[in-house]
Amino acid sequence: MDQANPFGRMASLARHRSLSGTARVRVSLVQIIQITVCAVGAYWIAEKILGHQGPLFAATSAVVALGFGGATRMRRVLEVAIGCTLGIAVGDLLLTLLGTGIWQAAVVVFISLVLARFLDSGSIFTTQFGVQSLLVVLLPAPDGGPFTRSGDAIVGGLCALLITALAPKDPRREPAGELRQLIRELSAILRDSSVALRESDSTRAWHALIRARGTQSLMDRIPASLTGADEIATFSPHFRRHRGELERLRRVADQVDLAMRNARVFDRRMASVITHAALREEASEELSIYLDEVADAVDSLARSVMEPQQSQRDRAERAAREDLIAAAARLTPDSFGATGLQGEGLVLLLRPFVVDLLEATGMDHADAVSFLPRL
Repeated sequence: MDQANPFGRMASLARHRSLSGTARVRVSLVQIIQITVCAVGAYWIAEKILGHQGPLFAATSAVVALGFGGATRMRRVLEVAIGCTLGIAVGDLLLTLLGTGIWQAAVVVFISLVLARFLDSGSIFTTQFGVQSLLVVLLPAPDGGPFTRSGDAIVGGLCALLITALAPKDPRREPAGELRQLIRELSAILRDSSVALRESDSTRAWHALIRARGTQSLMDRIPASLTGADEIATFSPHFRRHRGELERLRRVADQVDLAMRNARVFDRRMASVITHAALREEASEELSIYLDEVADAVDSLARSVMEPQQSQRDRAERAAREDLIAAAARLTPDSFGATGLQGEGLVLLLRPFVVDLLEATGMDHADAVSFLPRL
């Protein structure tokens, strides 16, 4: 009905836009408050304390530095703040030397962009450098002199850095949440693989492989989230005590990344084995049960990532380690009754996978390998 009625389609689109817009506002509300406080605070400091008239650049540099580009990272805020400040300073300097006008604006933008690309490869830095220097040349000089705006930009940048350092958001929350999502996906992929083996369903095996490949975007986001969290924990006195936990999350993330890649190799081989009926029914059943048991251990690892207390994290990680040690001890083709080149090769592909998971629980590589039986 909506397709025949343009008003119905417009009403549906309006509802969709309203719901998505409300969701964006809800997610960004804390950041909106931070930007508002930072911009107004920077303007007030420049006007009331430093005595500058209409310190527009104090507020704008604060807003641009914090921005809405996803998670606020200390490096990004610092990059934008420095870009704004240097752009205004260069603009002030060239304004003093060249005066105002169209050709002067062209010279300022050209020199600013060349200098920005020389100083840093970041696109945000270059853009802010050029835009701010252009605005300085085009806007009238303030009563306090041209370099007053450079001081305003410094105030805005410092306020943005202060807000970022003192932000109430726990820097561990985002990378821990993404890492837990990745580990739970790994568990689900193992269970899908278990069903594929039990039912000799090669289509389901391919679906498990596709699902494993679909985690790549999440795998790529986690290192960036951890880097941002490290920056916050380094600069913020309130969160400095969490640096050890962030190191643990990075260790888990690195090993789970390797485990996921090995899971893809296993699923691709498993699909081929099922297609060619290269595994006896009893061996398929045993291997299916084994994958479910490993998935249970992976679930324990996922719980260890999000547990709020150190004792709870250690307990969940220890449970995962003990289950994986028991799983590693069974990893020979004979344990599953697997015969033939393809069947034995499928079992052997699980050995590096389980070693990666053992290292994710905090075990040294040599110790993890020592739990594998000799072939």
